[in-house]
Amino acid sequence: MIVTLTPNPSLDRTVTVDRLVRGEVLRVGEAVLEPSGKGVNVARALVHNGHAALAVLPVGGAVGEQLRAMLDVPCEAVSIVDSLRVNASVVEPDGTVTKLNEPGPRLSTEECDELAQASLRAARGADVLVLSGSLPPGVPSGFYAELVRTAEVSVVVDSSGVALSAAIPARPALVKPNLDELAELVGRRPGTIGEVVQAADQVRFAGANAVLVSLGADGALLVDESGAVHGEVRVEHVRNTVGAGDALLAGLLANGDLGEALAYAAAAVSSPGTQAPPVTEEHRAAVRLHHAVEFDRRLAR
Repeated sequence: MIVTLTPNPSLDRTVTVDRLVRGEVLRVGEAVLEPSGKGVNVARALVHNGHAALAVLPVGGAVGEQLRAMLDVPCEAVSIVDSLRVNASVVEPDGTVTKLNEPGPRLSTEECDELAQASLRAARGADVLVLSGSLPPGVPSGFYAELVRTAEVSVVVDSSGVALSAAIPARPALVKPNLDELAELVGRRPGTIGEVVQAADQVRFAGANAVLVSLGADGALLVDESGAVHGEVRVEHVRNTVGAGDALLAGLLANGDLGEALAYAAAAVSSPGTQAPPVTEEHRAAVRLHHAVEFDRRLAR
């Protein structure tokens, strides 16, 4: 069983347009509304591929009730006063996504404590506790760090900014930054695969046991005590990159294998919304792993 905590979940509305033009009235081709938030996405990817998962999240207001009614995975909901947020994504035919994220509800001190305790209770007897996404207003920056220290299971952190940097000295089992988040952690932007490995090792030295870096078009890199593995995946038609990193993490947690993680990501970017559909053999066949890491290879961005 994998338990995920999403302190700042949302309803995500994804629409497709032929071309995003600022200041114009645009006709929408396809529209999808679904429950989201990084931990919710991880739990959905796991359940949709036959693995046991439980999503812990706050629920408040009409949006919260709608999200809970739409959620298709087991959940532990903590009631809060403020309403949850609604995010919007505008997707163009080439896969470019423009995303508008609301800040989220403000949680009281009591609501923060209830959310933390619900997560710790749910994680008892679980394999992993995943702490995912941004912290909404009212939640202290050390919220994840305290959960890493007090949880009785392995803890994975997928966040950004101070919430992520504060959690690393608490020694999580794994952190999953993207390239921008990794650059923020180490104070410089890697330009090659080798520099990504060096930056990931710096994060490991600071406290994380392993680092999974999502690199967009360059795939992903897993760095742990056994070394570094780089992989990439070829997707003919990228429909929506939102949620791909969450699917990547779900695949790694489910199978402990970077190749399977990338297959999960391939399935996610082939979907119009943030939901990760079931992984197929076609997705797995598109993955290439490089156990001999090309340290001098330049990153695409």
